[in-house]
Amino acid sequence: MSSNSGSSMQLTPLRSLNDFALESARFQLPAFNDLEKWGNRVTKNLLYYQTNYFVLWAVVFTLIGLVHPGKIILGIVIAFGALYGLQKFCGAGAGDMQQNKYVVLGAIAFTSYIILYMMDAVLIVGLAIFLPISLTFIHASLRLRNIQNKITNTLEVVGIKHSPMGKFLEAMGVMPDTF
Repeated sequence: MSSNSGSSMQLTPLRSLNDFALESARFQLPAFNDLEKWGNRVTKNLLYYQTNYFVLWAVVFTLIGLVHPGKIILGIVIAFGALYGLQKFCGAGAGDMQQNKYVVLGAIAFTSYIILYMMDAVLIVGLAIFLPISLTFIHASLRLRNIQNKITNTLEVVGIKHSPMGKFLEAMGVMPDTF
């Protein structure tokens, strides 16, 4: 990955399945008492395997979507509808809510009923979102870095910040300064 394109977003190369999870991959429990070292391992693995993680997320979401297509669509609609309603509710002034208190109460009751009635769809969407995130964190925590990972992270220290995961980690304030 080169950094000659300024601030354009670039993905790291897709790492081989052998390197990612099979024969050459080495896994070990992290040192739970050394959070800095564990966090360093996770961060560097997130950067090195980010394209593999994006593919993992897409595959898991697609598989769950193929098994429950209607519930995924319904769950997404319900989630976005609830978020939109919450945003409107929080943006409304106290005077607006006082004047329309029965409308607000009815909207809250109706929304709560729909969410509870369709809870299976909401939970399936939650599973489709949080399962790949959990798998990614587990892999990044357990995967030991190999020499290629270390060399690549060192060589790409400037360009890696222009990758989607680099931007995300930088925004979260966990981007390591040195590799």
